[in-house]
Order: sequence, then structure tokens, then C-alpha cells
Amino acid sequence: MKLTTIVPNWNGANSLPACLESLSNQTVSASITVVDNGSTDGSLDMLKSKYPQIEVVELRKNRGFAGGTNAGLKRAIVQGAQYVALLNNDAVANKNWLEELFGYAKKHPEAGIVTSKILNADGAQVDSTGEMYTTWGLPYPRGRRESASAGYSQSESVFGASGAASLYRVKVLKEIGLFDNDFFAYYEDVDISFRAQLAGWKVAYQPKAIVYHQIGATSSKVKDFTTYQTMKNLPWLMWKNIPAGLLPMVLPRFTLAYFIFYLSATGRGQFWPATKGLLVSLLKWPKKMFQRYKIQKNRKVSPSYIRSIMIYDLPPNAHKLRSLRSRWWKLIGKAQA
Repeated sequence: MKLTTIVPNWNGANSLPACLESLSNQTVSASITVVDNGSTDGSLDMLKSKYPQIEVVELRKNRGFAGGTNAGLKRAIVQGAQYVALLNNDAVANKNWLEELFGYAKKHPEAGIVTSKILNADGAQVDSTGEMYTTWGLPYPRGRRESASAGYSQSESVFGASGAASLYRVKVLKEIGLFDNDFFAYYEDVDISFRAQLAGWKVAYQPKAIVYHQIGATSSKVKDFTTYQTMKNLPWLMWKNIPAGLLPMVLPRFTLAYFIFYLSATGRGQFWPATKGLLVSLLKWPKKMFQRYKIQKNRKVSPSYIRSIMIYDLPPNAHKLRSLRSRWWKLIGKAQA
């Protein structure tokens, strides 16, 4: 089985060596490809001088996580890869990381994507143990900021996989397509996981595959990046993937949450990035509806199945929404469970 690891990179010269060293020391053999997204920090020179054995795909401009990763995926597929693992340039993998992901995939043919136990850089807290999707149309990384000893020690099915450290069957990618380039960054990993679920594949979590991740090391380099990408991508994630039968449940909640997010961003002085994200999302809405048509036409699971793997609650970190909901419940006399 041909196995390839792809590392998307943008101005990550400081963190990239530790990432590549961890991949070079894996207990299973796999080719390594770095996709450079138009870095200007000397990343390419460093790669050529210190890692001449590693294949580098050079892009002239930054295509984001989605576009950069897709360039690597296309290269891997042309070269005959059957499994492709993704690892962020600011992450370091345990030496058996790839072996654990690959071993799980071989034993579970229904699993199209296998994700890792991702901890923060010092291993004290969880970054992600799988991505979840709520009935509010809001995704979140399971376990984030919880203690690393909080559990999550069993292999199990999850809604989605973190693009920071996961394994993908090429067969799945050929069936459902690659990452959505329009997302650029944020939620593109939930989107592809959602599409895999709709196509009848499972997404699994393997806790023995451990990675240490410097959270936000890349996105923090660009001012207002998170606000813009969030406002742009969240509606696309819902419109493309939620089956029509679930829209009456999800759409009203999502609309309220999105409105609150917009007001909060404006209150933080981020009116323009929030507004720009909203406008770009609307501008490409027709394109996303066409994509939705193709996705839903090829759907192989029922809306009830999708409902069964969603979380009937708000994300744990949605503090303002939780406060508003509590006030509403108190107003109408509803007991809080």
C-alpha cells in the first residue's frame, strides 16, 4: 500500500524542521511531500539545503490550507498513493503516529478517514479528538482545552477529522472530491468529513496516534484572519451538506448564532473582516448551492443517520449563545438539564 504524508507550509521555517524530523522517524515507511504556499521566510532554501530527500511542491502564492493541501493530494494521487496523511507544519508526531492511523484503516474498511489525538505543544491539554457538528450548524473540536488526561482513550466513530493530523483513503477522495478551495482555511476539514459521511463512509478517531500541535501558530500571523474565514465559511458548510429534511431544525438556530457572531465581531472592532466574510459568502452562495445539488444527489445515507451523529447542543465554547439560551429558558420557565 503506497502511503504519502503531506505537510502544507506557509512561512513555517521555524517550526517545519521539528515536524519533518518526526515524520522521518516514523515506524512505517512513507514518502513525504511539503507543499510550500509561496513562503517568504526562507522555507524553500531551508528545505533544499537540509532536506534534499523530501519532495517539495512550490506554489507561487498562498492558496491556504485547502488549496495547498489539494496541490499535494493531486501530486500523491498521480504518483499512485492509496493513503494520504496530513500533518500541519507546526505539529510534531509520535514515532508510531502513522503506523496507528494506517493500522486502524486497514482493519476497518468502512473508515474513509482516521483522525488523531491532537494535544497542544506541551502535551498538557487537548487540541482535538475529532471534529463535531451541532444542530446549531456550528462545528467544534472535541475536547479542546481539556486536560490531556481527561479521557478520549477509546477508538470510536466521530463526525469529522481535523486536517491538522489525519489519514485519508485516496478511494474516498476520488469519490467525493478534494478539499473545497474556496474555504481557504477553517472548516474545510469538517466539510470534507461531512461529504464523506454523506457518501456512506465513516470517520474514526484513533487515540494511539498522538500529535503535538502549536495551536494557531499560522493563523495568528494574519490580522483578523479567523473572523473573516469564520464568517465566510460557516454558511457554506451548512448549505452544502445539511440534508433538506434537517434544515428546519438547523437553519433557524444557525441564523441566530451567525447574527450573534457578526455583532460580537463588530463590537470587537472587526466590522470590516466580518462584513467582508459575509459578503464573500453571499457572493459565492450560488456556486455552493450547485455543489449542494451534486452532494445531496449522491447522498447514500438518510437524514436520520446524519441527525444521529450530530450534537444536540451548542459548542462548549459558545459562551454568549449559552448565556442567551439560559435567559430564554428562564423567561419561558424551562428547566435546564
